[in-house]
Amino acid sequence: MENDQDLRDRINSLEKRLDDQNDEMVCLRSTLADALRRIGAIESRRGSSPSKEPVHRRLAQSVSSLTDCNTPNSSQIPRDVSRRQSSSANATIAHSRNSNMSRSNGSLVSECPSSSSASPAPSPSPTSRPQHVQFNSLISDIGHGRTRTPNSSMRTSFVSTSNSLQTAKRWSSTSDFVPTNGLISRTRSAVYSSDEGFVKFPFKGRNINLYIPSAQREKYSASQTLPLPEAKLKMEWVYGYRGKDCRSNLHLIPTGELVYCIAAIVVLFDAEEHGQRFYLGHTGDVKCLAIHPNKLLIASGQAAGRDPYEGTPHVRIWNSVSLQTLFVLGQGDFGKSVSCVAFSKADGGSMLLIIDESPDQTLSLWEWQKGERGQRIAETRCSSDLVVAVEWNPVPRERFAFVTSGKGHVCFWSLENGTLGRKLGVFESRDKPKYITCLAFADNGDCITGDSNGSLIIWLKGSNVIQKTIRNAHEGPVFCLLTLKDGRLVSGGGKDGQLVLWDLPSYRRTGYITEIPEKYGNVRVAVQGKGSQILVGTTRNCILRGSFDIPFTPLMVGHTEESTGLCVHPSQSQFLSFGYDGRLQLWDTMSRTIIWGKDIRDPIQSACFSPEGQVLVIASTCGKWFVMDSQTRDIYATHMDGTEPVQVVKFSPNGKMLAIGSKDASIYIYQVLDKYRKYYRVGKCVGHTGFVSQMDWACDNLHLQTNSGDCELLYWNTGVCRQITQPSSMRDMEWSSVTCPIGPTSFGVLSEGSEGTDVNSCCASHSRRLLVSGDDGGRLKLFTYPSSQPKSPCHSYQGHSNISCVCFLSDDTRVLSAGGRDSSIIQWTVESS
Repeated sequence: MENDQDLRDRINSLEKRLDDQNDEMVCLRSTLADALRRIGAIESRRGSSPSKEPVHRRLAQSVSSLTDCNTPNSSQIPRDVSRRQSSSANATIAHSRNSNMSRSNGSLVSECPSSSSASPAPSPSPTSRPQHVQFNSLISDIGHGRTRTPNSSMRTSFVSTSNSLQTAKRWSSTSDFVPTNGLISRTRSAVYSSDEGFVKFPFKGRNINLYIPSAQREKYSASQTLPLPEAKLKMEWVYGYRGKDCRSNLHLIPTGELVYCIAAIVVLFDAEEHGQRFYLGHTGDVKCLAIHPNKLLIASGQAAGRDPYEGTPHVRIWNSVSLQTLFVLGQGDFGKSVSCVAFSKADGGSMLLIIDESPDQTLSLWEWQKGERGQRIAETRCSSDLVVAVEWNPVPRERFAFVTSGKGHVCFWSLENGTLGRKLGVFESRDKPKYITCLAFADNGDCITGDSNGSLIIWLKGSNVIQKTIRNAHEGPVFCLLTLKDGRLVSGGGKDGQLVLWDLPSYRRTGYITEIPEKYGNVRVAVQGKGSQILVGTTRNCILRGSFDIPFTPLMVGHTEESTGLCVHPSQSQFLSFGYDGRLQLWDTMSRTIIWGKDIRDPIQSACFSPEGQVLVIASTCGKWFVMDSQTRDIYATHMDGTEPVQVVKFSPNGKMLAIGSKDASIYIYQVLDKYRKYYRVGKCVGHTGFVSQMDWACDNLHLQTNSGDCELLYWNTGVCRQITQPSSMRDMEWSSVTCPIGPTSFGVLSEGSEGTDVNSCCASHSRRLLVSGDDGGRLKLFTYPSSQPKSPCHSYQGHSNISCVCFLSDDTRVLSAGGRDSSIIQWTVESS
């Protein structure tokens, strides 16, 4: 049976290869015929010399010799391809004399006769680069009104190009060049044939033929300008917190709101009212925060964004009540990112200290209120090693104004008349820690540091010499120090997860110790809350609230690694988030709280609900996938398909079939039995040249459409696990979902110049009114559905550093976006304009 199956697969592969080669011949003939038409049009305008044979006739001889010696036997050519070949050249030349052409440049549309329109020629098959260059050179001359006689070497190049077709890379069935003989509408990025009813869309070095549904064919034009969507999105909630790799980014302000950062957003979270506000002025990931002594102004520093101009690292100072930006400091002056910011304390916050995370760890002092962009009054190299903490001395007129620390150093800085002076802290050689991880000043002016050895060091006031060392304060590094309002000190452990209360100035333990639950991570930062409450940001991106008497409970939880995707419950206002941290989290969008969480050992790449929502299929990065009850979280079955990541999984609309799209470019089809408990593989769909990236089931529960990382759109019959090689037959297929960016109703989400991998995800609303997409630049875009026009207009929103997945809730009232590398999830409401 296996040998028979292999033989059938090989025969199918050979048949497909023959069809592809035949269509490549059509491509080449169509390209050359179009060149002849354009040469003829130019000569007809200028007038041909009677004593000299026209260029296009001599070029036609080369075309004739090429097609005569390379046309396959007609008995071996499929009927539709043979028909197209027999009529391609004549139809194209006739079209140049009789048809009208619409051209669009941006949103402007103009009508003009085709004889005066120098339309761009379709790109030839890229089988031989030198010949390709010669042909493009000829077309370039034509486009500039010049004619040039093809020499013998050029004629030879056309023949050699045809001879190399046998070794050329095959084209996708939706990427063939098909000649047209009807009215054509063009833009700079697409050509529409009304007779064939398809759009030829140039994309990533190939032309993709997208067959427009019959309902749109009559009125469709590639140059048509669509209106903006009637709806808009509004940021409603941000799930997650950045504590894994950031310090000093959690604060409490007098309004009772917690201020913290994640992705390119600063969140102001009212835990009592369970509400959020957002500062959205940044264009890159926010890495540090500082609160002004007046508790009203906030400074936030960002890393470099993707935009080369607006995305440069800088610091923004803004009002925490109005969320209005007041000052922007250092735009274009910093390197990789801003790692630390701090307002001065002794003088009421007139200065701002900024650490640039460049190789030199540059330190700069700013009088931030001078001018719109502040005034830098001093700048120096801080250290050759990483700087992780900075703290101003709250006592005025002290010898040292502020202290910085990091890898292998602590520096005490003086500031006199705008001049910075530095003294390195002196350690006993045997006790010198690898990192000085945190800093704090006591009310009496003592400087206290915590280090990677688990020790607390009290430095002699006004000196860079150690006064006292408290060893074994924690098991593992000390990650944070907090001076309470009553003068006592709290230290947080980065390994033992403990908070320890110390008495000052004796620096003795009070006996109060509390421990953070292990599942939430260890202590990263701590701030004093209301009364005796302490708020803790953890290394697993959680925010907790508790005290030495009350256990700590979560206010916010998130993913610790890249959040790879989302899947929405089919009937309830719930969604599942997952990522490379191996954690599943089910959320309720109405209460904006977590329902349950479960840890899976393997990094998770994709997941989906069954049509009724009873079962979840969870797929990993190693080819393994699980079947799990969505309520009890019991695992029913475990399967393995290859060793590559499973990029996408989806049930058919009736729940009787399951498709597994893998990074090995295969789609595995399973039959589902026994109420989602048993799965039997019925076949494997093979034909993509890149990994399977997106997938949609048809409403007939039989057909699939898939996109690949190589920018292909293929259709499949899952009953026989074979590719459908006539995509025109699928133009009116009704799809249960639309998540493939490369598709006849969704290709408008692809921006001009896009490489295909830029758009990571798209999703049409269930009402088929809206389409949302997310890309590598962190842009969330809302389109009108169908989005079948190049450069479709859209509303664009920013917040993520990049987006890995987008989706609508089952009732279309909200949109969800997963931030990929920034580990955030943003919930957006859909509102009428």
